[in-house]
Amino acid sequence: MGPEVLEPYKERVRSAEEAVRMIARGKTVFIGTAAGEPQALVKELARLASEMGDNEIIQALSLFLSPQRGHMMKFNFRFNALFVGPEVRLAVKEGRGEYTPTHLSEMASLFDDGLLHVDYALIQVAPPDINGKCSLGVSVDITKSAAKAAEYVIAQVNPRMPHTYGDSYLHVSEIDALVWHDEPLLEWKRVPEELEYVQSIGKHVAALVEDGCTIQIGYGSIPDAVLAYLGDKKDLGVHTEMFSDGLIDLIERGVVNCSLKSSHPGKVLASFSLGSKRLYDYVNENAFFEFYPSSYINSPCTIRANKRMVAINSALSVDLTGQVCADQLEHEFYSGIGGLADFMRGASMSKGGKGIIALPATAQQGSISRIVPTLPEGSAVTVNRCDVHYVVTEYGIAELRGKSIEQRALELIEVSHPKFRVALLDQAKRLGYVRAEVSPAPFAGRTYPEHMQRTVRLMDQPVRIRPLKPTDEEMVKEFFYSLSEKSVYDRFMSYEKMMPKEIRDVMKVDYEARMAVVGLIRREEGPVIVGMGTYDTDPKTGFAEVALAVQDEWQNVGLGTEMFSVLLDYAKEVKIKGFTGEILATNIRMLNIFHRSGLRIETRMVDDLILVRAEF
Repeated sequence: MGPEVLEPYKERVRSAEEAVRMIARGKTVFIGTAAGEPQALVKELARLASEMGDNEIIQALSLFLSPQRGHMMKFNFRFNALFVGPEVRLAVKEGRGEYTPTHLSEMASLFDDGLLHVDYALIQVAPPDINGKCSLGVSVDITKSAAKAAEYVIAQVNPRMPHTYGDSYLHVSEIDALVWHDEPLLEWKRVPEELEYVQSIGKHVAALVEDGCTIQIGYGSIPDAVLAYLGDKKDLGVHTEMFSDGLIDLIERGVVNCSLKSSHPGKVLASFSLGSKRLYDYVNENAFFEFYPSSYINSPCTIRANKRMVAINSALSVDLTGQVCADQLEHEFYSGIGGLADFMRGASMSKGGKGIIALPATAQQGSISRIVPTLPEGSAVTVNRCDVHYVVTEYGIAELRGKSIEQRALELIEVSHPKFRVALLDQAKRLGYVRAEVSPAPFAGRTYPEHMQRTVRLMDQPVRIRPLKPTDEEMVKEFFYSLSEKSVYDRFMSYEKMMPKEIRDVMKVDYEARMAVVGLIRREEGPVIVGMGTYDTDPKTGFAEVALAVQDEWQNVGLGTEMFSVLLDYAKEVKIKGFTGEILATNIRMLNIFHRSGLRIETRMVDDLILVRAEF
């Protein structure tokens, strides 16, 4: 296909120079986004900058402008960034550019309402089809809205721009100047990161994505890591602001088929795409993909129409209440609001939806914690605490939805870097977020032993056995009051009516000398503890006293044995010498667990107690 395709519209055909010379001094110029940036027109605009002047450039995300931007600024061009990418960050910081914060879903309304007046729109399109419609290809986003609102539209017609489906078209009659220019689209090259923390974050996030969910995910090392761990999922859908090459592999493997989407089933929906030539070729004339303006894709009402919508986004920092800062480093504007708040709100509104923030625990080579007591002065709240369901770092998953401020703070401290945890707890206490009596032990000792977690199938349902967390206190309380009098007596050797100090002390686990594991099942209202195992080490002997408690309906099914096994494996790992136990002679179940453990047992009777000792 060559420039002859424009012959029926020759009255609109211009050279790049002719088209750009139409731009008057002092007028606003919108430039297309990302891979849709019309390179030939931008180069010409920079070349003619000395003959123009005092023009305002409006753009969301630029991949290309750097050398041209510097040249245009010499002639009083001013940049208005709707998203502060790396190409304009310095200009905004130095006052040679501006940042207009807005949700991506609302940018079109700024154009429509005249709050951002667009005199000229420089865009890039695919050649017109037989009906005279030009596809905006991989960059519909806000570009279509800006072109619709512009007084004059100049389009670079590039045969390498993919033809995409959806609401991605402009008719030739809506374009004032057509400039033929054949050149490769701008690409974003993936740089695979094998960094352990990136892979850990990806693995944790992927664990939150269930079969049949619809996901939103962007580009970068963490999204790529998440996609890499989704390979064992089934029937995923995609409704996203943008996507990159990582999605193709999941589509080709059948993981992403969009068959269970409740809105636009059978289709991947996006507003733009950014990646390699492979990606652009893949979406070209591929009806599996539909591109729509950001005003539709990013509308929380559109997003919420997808049941079990999972929004996965990153941030700069999160405070101990769950507030998220993603666009500003103290007083310096670093990126933009973009679609982050749109998707977190939409996912929060979705039936069964999840809003996930994924970020490394530290910044600046580990010297700064990204989990902070309060956001630093000047830092904006990009996402409010109510729309954040999970915060994920390389150290695990903090579950915030439905949690109190104290529970949130403890969850977030738990996924911060270990070297900052005690200080964060102290600050949380000073701020009144956490009670003074909360023990620092779980945060001061070993890192949470995630590797101890296991899932077993008992009573025809999965039971997750994992180490106790400081945030489990409410569940532990509920567990104690769910025990029958006999179970309480077997465990505590008295009929306790109130939760005894021994159980309260369990929350002071240090993941070494004092340890506890819980067995959890998932009910409609959330996870429920049905069993607990503990050990407490005597520093004089190096032996740990072990005890178990199991809800009545879960007794005699193997749960106690499984918890004992987890405790035994970990006790050996941390070099405990052995287990002891004080067991009522009538507590046959506990005695049998000791005998089945494979340990060599020594026992002696004292009154109605059997004292058990087992050296590893």
